[in-house]
Amino acid sequence: MTEAPSTPPPNDRPLDAATRTAVLNQIADSLDRYAFPEVAAKIQADLRDRIANDGYSDLKSGLQFSETLTAQLQTLSKDLHLKVHFSPAPLPHLDADAEPTPEELEQQRQLSRLRNYDFNKIERLAGNIGYLQLFSFEPPEFAGDTAAAAMAFLAPTHALIIDIRHNRGGSPGMVALLCSYLLPDYPPVHLNDLYWAAEDRTQQWWTVPFVPGQRYLERPVYVLIGSETFSAAEEFAYNLQQLKRAVIVGETSGGGANPGRGIRLDDHFWMFLPTGQAINPITGSNWEGTGVVPDFKIPSELALQAAHLMGLKKLEDTVSSPTLQREVQEAIPMVSNRLDQMQQDLISQIGGLR
Repeated sequence: MTEAPSTPPPNDRPLDAATRTAVLNQIADSLDRYAFPEVAAKIQADLRDRIANDGYSDLKSGLQFSETLTAQLQTLSKDLHLKVHFSPAPLPHLDADAEPTPEELEQQRQLSRLRNYDFNKIERLAGNIGYLQLFSFEPPEFAGDTAAAAMAFLAPTHALIIDIRHNRGGSPGMVALLCSYLLPDYPPVHLNDLYWAAEDRTQQWWTVPFVPGQRYLERPVYVLIGSETFSAAEEFAYNLQQLKRAVIVGETSGGGANPGRGIRLDDHFWMFLPTGQAINPITGSNWEGTGVVPDFKIPSELALQAAHLMGLKKLEDTVSSPTLQREVQEAIPMVSNRLDQMQQDLISQIGGLR
């Protein structure tokens, strides 16, 4: 008895040879705009050799094809931004170089507003330590007022924890704005460069001379990162780490530094192609492939409690207010015990997986 052909899952489609070849040729041609021409040439040679030898003939699924291509492109380039995506539904015909219309910008703004511009949580922790949880870096023209309100709320605190463990990136403009709150107004601080190879153009990012409200200066700052921290969120942590303005706590981040654009390959495939390169003015390099390495390495699940305890111990000998000093001293054993318990729970969970 012959086995009935399997039905592809709803998020997949069968792949024919003509589509496979067309997509591969489109990728090879698109790599002319890749930020690293020497790497692009190596990948193009590999792709064209595979095309000539029908190297992908065993791939019959659109989803499998995109995942396989992504793995190979990232292996050859060491670039986690370089990625092929598959859509079971037909993709719209969009011009990646076209400026968004006012209507499209307003739609983006409203969608961002529904998420509170990804300012997810702001609170005062025990010991007068501020906490900001940020899920993305939305453009300052959308989220500037919310950022100012968040920093105004946090201004009276004696230390600050910024949680970007689940932040996948966003706008370098918002990165510059939030960094500006943590650094002096003068002289301006050079944060990062983006070099666009095709145009031989460098775009510089500096702190801004004016921010609404007061800056958060001369107080400890801790930035929480994890494996999900990516792209612009990594830049935020990397900037502050290199400037020695924050202690980075948690796990090594995802390792995606280079910005770019989406390119439509056909009705069901598109790729993200890095066309720029991040260059830190202090290191002359970036975090691509390596991620941002924390100053204090600890499992991501424990990072908030660890940073809270570090902040409390930092304040224990520096605060002058008897009331706050008492609150800090009372909070230290409470947070320490909670951290110990969480650590034991995590060890038990790992043991249970064996």
